[in-house]
Amino acid sequence: MSGKRDLILFIAMSLDGYIATKDESLEWLFNVEGEGDNGYSDFYETVDTVLMGKKTYDWMTRHVTGEFPYKNKKCYVFTRSSIEDTEDVKFINDDIVRFTNKLKNQEGRNIWLVGGGELLQSFVGKKLVDEIILTVAPTIIGKGIPLFKEGDYQLDLSLKGTRNFNQFVELHYGVRN
Repeated sequence: MSGKRDLILFIAMSLDGYIATKDESLEWLFNVEGEGDNGYSDFYETVDTVLMGKKTYDWMTRHVTGEFPYKNKKCYVFTRSSIEDTEDVKFINDDIVRFTNKLKNQEGRNIWLVGGGELLQSFVGKKLVDEIILTVAPTIIGKGIPLFKEGDYQLDLSLKGTRNFNQFVELHYGVRN
């Protein structure tokens, strides 16, 4: 595989645009009847690198039991702190644009931006996201952690496709430059 790798946001949200409740609960998401793994496995096979923010990593270490979920992928966690790498994760305290462009120009599969909201805003503001795959749950939670925070940015998108997974709808967009 050669050429530039794409950075893809693949994430679920409520119909009113939240990725979690204010107390970081995803219970609302697990109460929706999906179909299989809602396209996760197919998507997961297209990436070899995972990016996330420290808050998302911390949430995952508190709520995911068993083996690290991205064990067979390169996993980078952006943080403002100086943290020692683990067997599964490299902690990055570097310029997001420089680091991400370096990754995009390496050989490999696509790059998955897992979350969260603060990190996503940085990536969107710097126009680093190439595709957005949103799985929308038919739930309105009223308040919570928004997927897209208010900011001084705009992304123009082009619809690449839609799929249904029982009650979920997946919207796949390409980012127009």
